[in-house]
Amino acid sequence: MIKVGDKLPAGSLQEFIEVEGNGCSIGPNSFDIHKEAAGKKIALFGLPGAYTPTCSAKHVPGYVQMAPQLKAAGIDEIWCVSVNDAFVMGAWGRDQKTQGVVRMMADGSADFARATGLTLDLTSKGMGVRAQRFSMLVDDGVVKTLNIEGPGKFEVSDAATMLAQAKA
Repeated sequence: MIKVGDKLPAGSLQEFIEVEGNGCSIGPNSFDIHKEAAGKKIALFGLPGAYTPTCSAKHVPGYVQMAPQLKAAGIDEIWCVSVNDAFVMGAWGRDQKTQGVVRMMADGSADFARATGLTLDLTSKGMGVRAQRFSMLVDDGVVKTLNIEGPGKFEVSDAATMLAQAKA
């Protein structure tokens, strides 16, 4: 399992781009994790799934609401990572009003979740392998803090905890 001091795993995440430009086409675009994280301080949080109750009611909205404070504390980007495809993450981002605030990064095949060791097996509930609920502060691709939630919990991966860690 990934731990503080480790580098983010190699691989890619996908993001649905709404407007063509900056070398990106409209629709799903693949981004190299190491290249995207290079030289940036990122508040990265993972969650089990788009449109699920806690994720939609608390987790994503908290990061959207606290984005100005996170940016003031030195965070360059906020990434939400979930085991969903880029189309779903794009639609969910529109619903959650994340554009320009939180990057909705798709881990469609759970490759990132597996590489970090932060998987959650929900096959018995018909959802397959997902990501655990977590957050991490990443600086230039290196994990500086890691907050992993217990089963069914939402206590340490929230935006307020991330803000306190970014200020520390």
